[in-house]
This record gives sequence, C-alpha cells and structure tokens, in this order.
Amino acid sequence: MTNSFYSRIGKRWFDAFCAFVGLILLSPFLLMLGLLVLLASGPPVIFRQERTGRDGKPFLIWKFRSMTNELAGTGALLTASGDSRITPLGRWLRRTKCDELPQLVNVLMGDMSLVGPRPEVPAYTRRLTPRQREVLKARPGITGPAANQYISEETLLANQPDKEAFYLNVLLPAKLESDLRYAENITFTADFKLIVNTCARLLLKSADIGKLKPNAPRHGIQL
Repeated sequence: MTNSFYSRIGKRWFDAFCAFVGLILLSPFLLMLGLLVLLASGPPVIFRQERTGRDGKPFLIWKFRSMTNELAGTGALLTASGDSRITPLGRWLRRTKCDELPQLVNVLMGDMSLVGPRPEVPAYTRRLTPRQREVLKARPGITGPAANQYISEETLLANQPDKEAFYLNVLLPAKLESDLRYAENITFTADFKLIVNTCARLLLKSADIGKLKPNAPRHGIQL
C-alpha cells in the first residue's frame, strides 16, 4: 500500500477539513432531507449498519433511511432497483446518492474517507481471500474507483436471477480489483479526480453500467 505523506497524513487532514466544511454548508439541505424522511415514513431518519472498516475494525455507517422502517434491517443484504423495501422518497435518495450524505459524519469521525474502497458488511468481508483483504488497509470511502465505475450497481443487480451469487462471484471480485489498484497508489490528484468524476456523473445522470457480456471473466465485468 502507498506510504506517501499524503496517504499517511495529508489525506486525513483533507478528509476532516472537507467533511467539516461540507456539513456546515450542506446543513440546511441535510435538515430538509431529514425532515422529508421523517414526514414520509416516520422515525428513525438515519439508518445505521455495521460495516468493516480500516484494518478490519467494525463501525456503524450512516445513511438517510430509504426503506420502510419495518423492513429496513430485514431481508437480503443486497438492494437492487425495484426492491419492495424501498420507499418512494428512498428511490430518489438512492438514485441521486443523497442517502449517502450523512457519511460526512463518518468521515469527520475518522471511520471513513471521502475516497476509498466502499465498506462491506462483515458477512462479505469474512469471505475475502488474503490478497483481497489487503484492501482493508485503506480507509473506506464515500466514493472510490469501484463505487464510481459501478455507480448504477442496483440496476445491474436487478437483472440477475441470483443477486447474491452474482455479487459475490462476479461483481465484488471486480470491485476489489479496482480498489486494490487504487490502494497501491493513493494520491491527492487521483482522489480529487474521483470526487469530481463522481459528482459529474451524478449531476449528468450519465452512469450506465451496461450489460454483462456472455464472455465476461469470472472476476471482472466488461463495460
């Protein structure tokens, strides 16, 4: 993994500063979203779930609740487009990724970074190979190379008859390969480009994963 000044110290300073400023600037918008969730489906407004963080340490990730309160913590761990658990407001929150904004608190607390591998649930990280577990040496992020590449992951999963098997055998290994390459060379330039690219793709609604080709390799997805 990268051992530069930025990866060891600068990245954390950058994260904390941006998260602090972001929470202040976005506070009116965050309060409005929280109120909308409360009015649309009642409390709780924030959904918290255990994820595997840096060095394998668990933490609670924060999101605006996008599922019905009775079903938010039940059923499959994966969520695909059209999932009956998702509320009408939740569909918009997830499509725009606004449900992820409370994770700025996770960044400020040091559990997450602005950019890094997306954190998985412990049930999935327990299945990682020793090489794949190298990705846990990097602080998980709100966005990252794999999260950016598969920004419409829920749409891709919706087309799979066995969503969990497809995720574990095809999609997750492909994401891990992308995140491992990122973790081997963490730079400010790469992080800044990923943040800008993620914002641009969301604003332009241009994310399109496409279809898995018949000859796609077991551990990768051809776009």
